[in-house]
Amino acid sequence: MVIGIVVALALLLAGGATWWWLAPDGDGPLADRPRVTDATSGLSYAIPKGWEHDAAKDKRLLSAFSSTITKKAGPGGSGGAVLAGRSRKPIPSSALQRQAEFAARSNAEFFFPDQAVRLEKSQPATIGGHSAHTVALAVQKKSKDRDAAYLKITLVTVDGDRTSFVLGVATAAPDAASRGDVGAVLESATVE
Repeated sequence: MVIGIVVALALLLAGGATWWWLAPDGDGPLADRPRVTDATSGLSYAIPKGWEHDAAKDKRLLSAFSSTITKKAGPGGSGGAVLAGRSRKPIPSSALQRQAEFAARSNAEFFFPDQAVRLEKSQPATIGGHSAHTVALAVQKKSKDRDAAYLKITLVTVDGDRTSFVLGVATAAPDAASRGDVGAVLESATVE
């Protein structure tokens, strides 16, 4: 009788541990992190450890952007920024890929003029059931021995009147951690 109870308890614990291990965790690696809620874009996104949000800086951004988080580059490490904003006019779902690819290249040219870019990814996505498209680019140094930056953008149809974006940039020879942070922030984005 006691052995049966112990075995049943062990199976219950093992099943619970397996469920915990396999269960989705909300926002992935950033599930328990603070978030920026951007009313202008209608989006919210998580702030990774080591990154900062300063609401006063949001007010001084170029008009294309409405919020930002940043990570300063440390010795031998890369820094980065994530910016959110709203498109000037709504973009139909059928044009999201074309517009996301255009926006990625335009931002690469704006932030890194006269540097070549390499398309790493362009794929449809959804954010909370809303149509989206994500594009990732590597910005190459003129010497082409290492990438100068990594840029990733997700363009999302928030509603019939609004298309918004989250743009992430890892700079200073982006390492895997910075690229991972940018990707995790974009994946954490939700429509508010």
